[in-house]
Amino acid sequence: MRILLAALLAVMTALIGAPAKAADMPDYPDIEIPDVDYGVEGAFYLRGSAAWNAQWTREHVTTGGAINAATAAGYGYSLGAGFGYETGTGLRVDGTLDYISNDGLTDGTDHLHFRSTLALANIYYDFPISGDAMGGGFGAYVGAGFGGGYYTTVVHDNATDSPVGGIPDGSGWTPAVAAMAGVSYDAGSWVGDLGYRLIYMPQLSNNAVATPSFYLNDNTLHEVRATVRYRIQ
Repeated sequence: MRILLAALLAVMTALIGAPAKAADMPDYPDIEIPDVDYGVEGAFYLRGSAAWNAQWTREHVTTGGAINAATAAGYGYSLGAGFGYETGTGLRVDGTLDYISNDGLTDGTDHLHFRSTLALANIYYDFPISGDAMGGGFGAYVGAGFGGGYYTTVVHDNATDSPVGGIPDGSGWTPAVAAMAGVSYDAGSWVGDLGYRLIYMPQLSNNAVATPSFYLNDNTLHEVRATVRYRIQ
């Protein structure tokens, strides 16, 4: 009996003392755990471009090795499309396919009709001027590209603007590199830019087995190009 009374007394003492112990514990403040910042997310995009171009060549080599370095410029246009990805940190990459048309590159007697389909892999860095990367506002960019193109050449007479029968038409493949710079405006889903693109092609030729043949060495295309990009959400 005494053992039972002692056990009941111990239980009652514990129940009475528990609230007092709880009251003596310190009141810790609530701790808020901030959300994890994973940075600015990237986005895929589609792009379309239109440009005006001017073409020069450093030297014009004809059958027999005759060199004419005084080749006047030709003028034309290009149209292009592409698909790319921007990281949200300023870096951006895309692949582009352009159709290039240029007429009037001349040695004083004949002039060249040049057409090309050009494929390039490009990398850019975007500089925000107002706002953040992909955050809207004005910006600027620089970029570079590498690839190649398939081209065709037809020589026309300056006086008649008709094909020169004695000079074979030509076609071929050429490597190409590009450098770009420009300004842009980010409107959210849409980005527009106006820029300059330099395209370098080491050699163009009619690749004629029969004579006369010609080779245009160190060719440059200078473009003023407008582009619209659409971000795929």
